[in-house]
Amino acid sequence: MSAPVVLALMSFCFLFFGYLGVPVPFSLMAGVFVGAVLSDVSLAAIIQKIFDGVDSEALLAIPFFLLVGELMSSANVVVRIANLSVSLVGHIRGGLSQVVVVFSMFFSEMSGSTTADVAVMSRALGGPMRREGYEPAFIAAIIASASTIAALVPPSITAVVYGAVGNVSIAGLFMAGVVPGLMIGFGLMIYCYFFGPSGLRKPRAPPRQVVFAAGDAALPMMIPVILLGGILTGWFTPTEAGVVAVAYIVIVVIPALNRGHLKKIPYDFCLAGLIFSLPLITIGAANAFGWMLAYLRGAIYIADWITSIAGNDPHLIMLLMVLLFTVVGDFIEPVPTIIIFMPLVNALTQAGDINGVHMGVVLIATLAFGLITPPYGLVLLMASKFVGISFAKALRAALPIYVVFLVTICFTIYFPKVVLWLPKQVIPESVGCFKAPGGTGYICPN
Repeated sequence: MSAPVVLALMSFCFLFFGYLGVPVPFSLMAGVFVGAVLSDVSLAAIIQKIFDGVDSEALLAIPFFLLVGELMSSANVVVRIANLSVSLVGHIRGGLSQVVVVFSMFFSEMSGSTTADVAVMSRALGGPMRREGYEPAFIAAIIASASTIAALVPPSITAVVYGAVGNVSIAGLFMAGVVPGLMIGFGLMIYCYFFGPSGLRKPRAPPRQVVFAAGDAALPMMIPVILLGGILTGWFTPTEAGVVAVAYIVIVVIPALNRGHLKKIPYDFCLAGLIFSLPLITIGAANAFGWMLAYLRGAIYIADWITSIAGNDPHLIMLLMVLLFTVVGDFIEPVPTIIIFMPLVNALTQAGDINGVHMGVVLIATLAFGLITPPYGLVLLMASKFVGISFAKALRAALPIYVVFLVTICFTIYFPKVVLWLPKQVIPESVGCFKAPGGTGYICPN
């Protein structure tokens, strides 16, 4: 049977089982087994590719970042970050909707997980927003949209997976994600100010209260400093940074702020391991599916189609990739999407002579957008469940917010110098720069 037919049957099988409600990893494996049966690939090779997908040291960073978020949430330390956010922006028009965005910008730098962000914000701020008269649909929409910041800013789990699978500098992706992450954050704040409900505006906090709130949140706010400081100075890898952050929380933060939670720490470890098992099995299945896609030359077919339209124009290539990832991201979570399509991404990155970090941050921003778009929209679906509103109503409230994401993605594509400025300043080697022969400064590609 020809390769295009086998690829079509694999895709149909995956989508068919997915729409029946079968979990994504098992839907992916169903497609893989169909492809193996209809081609000359052995089942032993498929099992090997599943194992190869999870056999990566860089992926060990994920459970530790998840554990950081779980410890911070279950120990109720996030209340201090919420109080700091209220003192900073609670007086601005939009009230708690502004607080949601600022809180997400703080907490995203600790957990790196969009799902952890949406769960924590729904618990911490969903109830107060409802009591202040915000529409449940708007609550779900703004919480889901703000949580996507975690996919971009360090220590983004999505960036860890992209860097590990695509052989791209994880630290470079962390730094390059700061500009689009801040653009989404400030864009959401502007949207809430001009177009969102006015909410209950609190009195402007006096400087003394802001200082007190900052001091109250000082210990947990040191976590991003530890994570980024260690990674950027080269003291430890992203995985080791996660270990150090967990040790800091267990040894310093919890004993100082909530000593009674120490007896519950074993449960937090078990829960983080259980949560990690979900993306882990998906990573293995997606790696096998992506390998089958490459083996059957599916990536080459798609790459040839894109280059036949875009030629070697890097901007047009990235726009078509954004279109593809927007459609795919509507149905599949970011992690399996990255793994499945990485052979295609690498081929087009070379064809357009695009910086690997630049391509990575564009696609990560696109996948973050896919988390709030139909029909899947994972974080929007989670937020609607937490708030107690139908997905359709939350979706209608989120539609105007799409403008913020589209503007951010277009800016990221067309202004690479701005996006890559920070990694060039902090970690020049991460974006292809090399030391000048004279020994002073770096020479960077255009």
